[in-house]
Amino acid sequence: MKDAAQLLPIVAIAVIFWLLIIRPASRQRKQAAELQSQLSVGDDVMLTSGIFGTIVDTTGDNLELEIAPGVVVEVVRGAVASVRRDLAEAPAADAPDDDSTDPEEER
Repeated sequence: MKDAAQLLPIVAIAVIFWLLIIRPASRQRKQAAELQSQLSVGDDVMLTSGIFGTIVDTTGDNLELEIAPGVVVEVVRGAVASVRRDLAEAPAADAPDDDSTDPEEER
Protein backbone atom coordinates (compact mmCIF):
# COMPACT_ATOMS: atom_id res chain seq x y z
CA MET A 1 0.00 0.00 0.00
CA LYS A 2 2.88 2.36 0.79
CA ASP A 3 4.40 1.77 -2.66
CA ALA A 4 1.15 2.71 -4.38
CA ALA A 5 0.90 5.90 -2.32
CA GLN A 6 4.42 6.88 -3.37
CA LEU A 7 3.54 6.47 -7.06
CA LEU A 8 0.38 8.57 -6.77
CA PRO A 9 2.13 11.99 -7.23
CA ILE A 10 3.96 10.73 -10.33
CA VAL A 11 0.74 9.40 -11.84
CA ALA A 12 -1.03 12.68 -11.03
CA ILE A 13 1.73 14.68 -12.76
CA ALA A 14 1.50 12.42 -15.83
CA VAL A 15 -2.28 12.89 -16.03
CA ILE A 16 -2.00 16.67 -15.68
CA PHE A 17 0.73 16.75 -18.34
CA TRP A 18 -1.50 14.77 -20.69
CA LEU A 19 -4.54 17.00 -20.05
CA LEU A 20 -2.70 20.31 -20.41
CA ILE A 21 -0.14 19.60 -23.16
CA ILE A 22 -0.56 16.41 -25.17
CA ARG A 23 -4.34 16.43 -25.65
CA PRO A 24 -4.64 20.07 -26.88
CA ALA A 25 -1.65 19.63 -29.22
CA SER A 26 -3.21 16.51 -30.70
CA ARG A 27 -6.49 18.34 -31.24
CA GLN A 28 -4.67 21.21 -32.97
CA ARG A 29 -2.84 18.81 -35.29
CA LYS A 30 -6.13 17.15 -36.25
CA GLN A 31 -7.75 20.53 -36.99
CA ALA A 32 -4.79 21.63 -39.12
CA ALA A 33 -4.82 18.36 -41.07
CA GLU A 34 -8.58 18.70 -41.67
CA LEU A 35 -8.18 22.31 -42.85
CA GLN A 36 -5.34 21.38 -45.20
CA SER A 37 -7.24 18.43 -46.67
CA GLN A 38 -10.23 20.65 -47.53
CA LEU A 39 -8.25 23.24 -49.52
CA SER A 40 -9.48 23.87 -53.05
CA VAL A 41 -8.80 26.17 -55.99
CA GLY A 42 -9.93 29.73 -55.30
CA ASP A 43 -9.43 29.65 -51.53
CA ASP A 44 -7.68 32.68 -50.01
CA VAL A 45 -5.12 31.35 -47.57
CA MET A 46 -2.39 32.50 -45.22
CA LEU A 47 0.84 30.52 -45.01
CA THR A 48 2.69 29.85 -41.76
CA SER A 49 5.20 32.50 -42.89
CA GLY A 50 2.45 35.14 -43.03
CA ILE A 51 2.19 35.32 -46.83
CA PHE A 52 -1.35 35.68 -48.19
CA GLY A 53 -2.44 34.32 -51.54
CA THR A 54 -5.06 32.53 -53.61
CA ILE A 55 -4.83 28.88 -54.58
CA VAL A 56 -4.74 28.52 -58.38
CA ASP A 57 -3.89 24.80 -58.68
CA THR A 58 -3.45 21.73 -56.49
CA THR A 59 -1.19 18.79 -57.28
CA GLY A 60 -0.97 16.14 -54.57
CA ASP A 61 0.79 17.61 -51.54
CA ASN A 62 1.70 20.83 -53.36
CA LEU A 63 -0.32 23.96 -54.06
CA GLU A 64 0.26 26.72 -56.56
CA LEU A 65 -0.43 30.00 -54.82
CA GLU A 66 -0.86 33.38 -56.52
CA ILE A 67 0.60 35.93 -54.13
CA ALA A 68 0.40 38.90 -56.53
CA PRO A 69 -1.07 39.33 -60.02
CA GLY A 70 1.02 37.07 -62.25
CA VAL A 71 3.25 35.81 -59.40
CA VAL A 72 2.63 32.13 -58.67
CA VAL A 73 4.65 30.12 -56.15
CA GLU A 74 4.51 26.43 -55.34
CA VAL A 75 4.18 25.56 -51.65
CA VAL A 76 3.62 22.44 -49.61
CA ARG A 77 0.04 21.93 -48.44
CA GLY A 78 1.30 21.77 -44.83
CA ALA A 79 2.49 25.39 -45.05
CA VAL A 80 -1.11 26.66 -45.03
CA ALA A 81 -1.94 28.05 -41.59
CA SER A 82 -5.47 29.33 -42.19
CA VAL A 83 -8.12 30.07 -44.76
CA ARG A 84 -9.22 33.69 -45.01
CA ARG A 85 -12.96 34.23 -44.77
CA ASP A 86 -14.99 37.03 -46.33
CA LEU A 87 -15.82 39.96 -44.08
CA ALA A 88 -19.52 39.34 -44.73
CA GLU A 89 -19.26 35.91 -43.08
CA ALA A 90 -17.46 37.21 -39.98
CA PRO A 91 -19.42 39.07 -37.31
CA ALA A 92 -18.66 42.78 -37.10
CA ALA A 93 -17.39 42.96 -33.51
CA ASP A 94 -15.50 46.20 -34.10
CA ALA A 95 -18.43 48.03 -35.69
CA PRO A 96 -19.28 51.26 -33.85
CA ASP A 97 -22.71 51.65 -32.26
CA ASP A 98 -25.24 53.92 -34.00
CA ASP A 99 -25.86 55.97 -30.84
CA SER A 100 -22.22 56.91 -30.34
CA THR A 101 -21.36 60.53 -30.88
CA ASP A 102 -18.25 62.04 -32.33
CA PRO A 103 -16.58 64.55 -29.97
CA GLU A 104 -15.75 66.76 -32.95
CA GLU A 105 -19.44 67.12 -33.86
CA GLU A 106 -20.36 68.42 -30.41
CA ARG A 107 -18.26 71.57 -30.79
